[in-house]
Amino acid sequence: MNKVELESRLECLTDEINFLRQLYDEELRVLQSQISDTSVILSMDNNRSLDLDGIIAEVRAQYEEIANKSRSEAEKMYQIKYEELQTVAGKHGDDLRNTKTEINELNRMITRIQSEIDGLKGQRASLEAAIAEMMSHRAGEREEMPLFSH
Repeated sequence: MNKVELESRLECLTDEINFLRQLYDEELRVLQSQISDTSVILSMDNNRSLDLDGIIAEVRAQYEEIANKSRSEAEKMYQIKYEELQTVAGKHGDDLRNTKTEINELNRMITRIQSEIDGLKGQRASLEAAIAEMMSHRAGEREEMPLFSH
């Protein structure tokens, strides 16, 4: 190979390197523009999918569901407590009526026994008076008896 052939080959390789550089630069530019377009599309997609009104409505619906459930549970618990208190109040009312009836019966019994006591006191007083009269009558007879014996 001589010098001319080598120079010619060098020129050919240099042209090929320059061509490949231009091709590489063009492909790089195209890829960078695609990447730039892709990120713009992604950011636009993200903005479109963010639906604040929908999110707020969903949270509100969940809150209302929780509030309704809590209200329902509170009303149920209140109703149970109310029924328990009604039962206890009814039982206490029955106990109170029974106690009043028992007190009235005891008062009638006390009145009857008091009347019997008063009657027995009267009998006792009569008997004591009769005993005293008998004693005094006997004492009078004893005094008279010795007079008759002499």
